[in-house]
Amino acid sequence: MDSRKWWALGAVNLCVLAVTLDGTILSVALPELAKALSATESDLQWFLSGYLLTLAAGVLPAGLAGDRWGRKKVMLVSLAAFGAGSVLCAYAPSPGTFLAARLLLGFAGSGITVMAMSALTVLFNDRERAAAVGVYEIANFLALPVGPILGGWMLSHLWWGWVFLINVPVVAVGLAVGIVLVPESRASRRPDLDLIGTISSVVGLVVLTYGLIEAGDRGWSAPITLTATVGGLAILAGFFSWERRLGNRGGRPMVDAALFKARAFTWGAILSGTAGLCIAGLLFSMPQYFQAVQGADAMESGLKMLPFVIGLIAGALPAGALAKAVGARLTIALGFVLAGAGAGIGSVTGSVSDTAFVAVWMAILCAGVGLALTATTSVALSELSVERSGIGSAVVQTFQKTCAPLGSAVMGSVLAASYKAHLGHTGLPADVAAEIRHSVFSGLAIADRLGSLSLVREIRDAFAYGLDVSLVVTAGIALGGLVLTLVFVSGAKAAGHAGAAVPEASSTGRG
Repeated sequence: MDSRKWWALGAVNLCVLAVTLDGTILSVALPELAKALSATESDLQWFLSGYLLTLAAGVLPAGLAGDRWGRKKVMLVSLAAFGAGSVLCAYAPSPGTFLAARLLLGFAGSGITVMAMSALTVLFNDRERAAAVGVYEIANFLALPVGPILGGWMLSHLWWGWVFLINVPVVAVGLAVGIVLVPESRASRRPDLDLIGTISSVVGLVVLTYGLIEAGDRGWSAPITLTATVGGLAILAGFFSWERRLGNRGGRPMVDAALFKARAFTWGAILSGTAGLCIAGLLFSMPQYFQAVQGADAMESGLKMLPFVIGLIAGALPAGALAKAVGARLTIALGFVLAGAGAGIGSVTGSVSDTAFVAVWMAILCAGVGLALTATTSVALSELSVERSGIGSAVVQTFQKTCAPLGSAVMGSVLAASYKAHLGHTGLPADVAAEIRHSVFSGLAIADRLGSLSLVREIRDAFAYGLDVSLVVTAGIALGGLVLTLVFVSGAKAAGHAGAAVPEASSTGRG
């Protein structure tokens, strides 16, 4: 076995970890940023949302650029831009400059993640790819609890700018190893620039993601939510119509319709997004549960999320071997069964539930997601040749990147509605009751001000009830994923043959 490619994968995944960390670590740095930059609540919201918007919107253009100009080049340029954006964040003199740096980080991060996934196709053969995908997914999983824990420690002991400057040595390692060990590859027939497709895909994904973010914040019935979500979907529908028309004319569209003729690629990509939906809500709800209901601080909340990542890793590690033994369909199905079982067990969580009980059901749910997500990603990538690995990886990333705001919006809406419905406190003034219904944290602040222990218990019970209802919905999503898997995924033990979707092409050289 060539150890060079595994070292290359390790370095690339370190950079993927930095990208994912940048999305989770900022949440604990917001109070410091508010003071240091005199940032408003709107500024702070955009610091988080802007990164997610550009991270999602950049994946398809990044895939096109990699196929056209070289995937190694795009990865190295993205790494350099990510390092520059990190330095700019640390030394930003104003909220506007900081937001511009965050947008740059998002675009650069999309290039890194897409090219890292593309490297799985370029570097590894069918036999090795499932294990490589598992390592790639673990790098993404680790950032979920590490971000708040590392961020909390750094903010307690160091200047807040180090939250971003920590990316610089990671980028340096990625650049050095990427230059030496990652081979250059591109499509043998360079795709067209497809300016209309590029612009419409970016605008469509930005508008759709913004709508989903607003749904989680304002609710699904808010005019801005409906306008942005429907508008984003309409633009993306126009994008796919244009791509199909361009392909029928003999051009080279950004997203070749031939990709979706491979059933394994299409359903692997869709089901990877479905698996992601099963945990996206937990990232929104569990830190609130630990802090508001159990009284943990930010760092303790991060530590209590460790079963989350332990479960994901425990599921991801055996996915490749299990798929070889029993087939992709049964492996993915088992993942959704475990995810549904964990969510079902978790749906009886109360405000006084034992920490061990919460850790167990969360680990079971996440083990199922880790198993399903790794196996579905491997199935999708197995249908990609080097020829179209850039844009193919970008399509898979699009499904996975949009599942985060979608899952947060859906589960957040379910939790919020159930929380409000479960509250009583009829003896309080209308304005006070409305403030309590606004969020669990504002409710607890009022209860503390009133010195009412019974109101504290009621608010915590209401939030736990909302969490339980959201977990019932999660179990339903897992059941839907199970049904789709059994109907549409092949039962063959072989993961597939690279190049089934698009004719094979060799890489253009070694970097």
